[in-house]
Amino acid sequence: MDRQPGMSVRLKLTLSYAGFILLAGVLLLAVVWVFLLRYVPEVLSLPMVDVPARSELERAFVPKATTALVFLLALGLSGGWFLAGSMLAPLTRITNATRLAANGSLSHRIHLEGAQDEFRELADAFDTMLARLEAHDAEQRRFAANASHELRTPLAITQTLLDVARNDLTRDTGELVERLHFVNTRAIDLTEALLLLSRANQRSFHREPVDLSLAAEEAAETLLPLAEKRGLTIETSGDIATTLGSHALLLQLTTNLVHNAIVHNLPQHGTVWVTTSVQPDTVVLTVENTGERLTSQLVSTLVEPFQRGTQRVRTDHAGAGLGLAIVKSITEAHDGTLTLTPRADGGLRVTVQLPAAPPHTDP
Repeated sequence: MDRQPGMSVRLKLTLSYAGFILLAGVLLLAVVWVFLLRYVPEVLSLPMVDVPARSELERAFVPKATTALVFLLALGLSGGWFLAGSMLAPLTRITNATRLAANGSLSHRIHLEGAQDEFRELADAFDTMLARLEAHDAEQRRFAANASHELRTPLAITQTLLDVARNDLTRDTGELVERLHFVNTRAIDLTEALLLLSRANQRSFHREPVDLSLAAEEAAETLLPLAEKRGLTIETSGDIATTLGSHALLLQLTTNLVHNAIVHNLPQHGTVWVTTSVQPDTVVLTVENTGERLTSQLVSTLVEPFQRGTQRVRTDHAGAGLGLAIVKSITEAHDGTLTLTPRADGGLRVTVQLPAAPPHTDP
């Protein structure tokens, strides 16, 4: 934005300090004039007393007053310039840090010293913002690199299959078509997951009352064939838990959690528990599953994009590693919190806590 050049803040403060001191000096001299000189008569003659007349006092007072005012003006300008520079020094550091951040340097921090004041609060807030921006930038870079790798893999496989088919005309095309169909399906699923993740991050959705208990039942019913195929049991229970949000996104969140609990479970005779509960200001969706024992360190990485957990059981239904990342984004887009906890007996407990809908809101 183009702006007309003007005086600096330091110069403005300097002139303000000098003007205030000069005004105070003028007022002080005016007080001396009003309460002293006005009581001196034009001519005063007393026996044996030599008292100067008003005109003599004026001739003696005015030059001294003028000199004093000039001195006060010089003192105000010099002292004001120094004080303004001292007061604005933290602002200069914040400005320099802002310029560095604008040029792409997010690792710089102000680290303003001194007692807590308005400048210190501003500097600390700016340092916090820079830290979050740096972390977000690093996360986006990792995500872009991982997404590029994941998208390149099915394309590379497709290219290899086509090269083989072109070089070997006697090869069975039915097998080739089947493999290409499988690879293409995985690529489409990954692309849709990326689009859903982007939509959740943008928060571009209409909010309406959503009952998490109904979403849990719908997700469990949809994934019941997969659970039965793996010899698992899904148990749903809980209260009506209504929140405000996108029905499609919250259903996707619940479906991802149930799917994740089915895929990363025991080979046979495992269980998935889906429960909902209501607290004073929040509603809670909890999905637990049996499975192998997980460490807290491993669990803390599962919500990162493309992190499937190397110690977890992998199957053909494992997906692209975006399931819990999408759950995290949808939860944050609905102003909620996501908590992952390893179960003592093995498996994972995932808790989604969302703001409760206002009373008398019908889903």
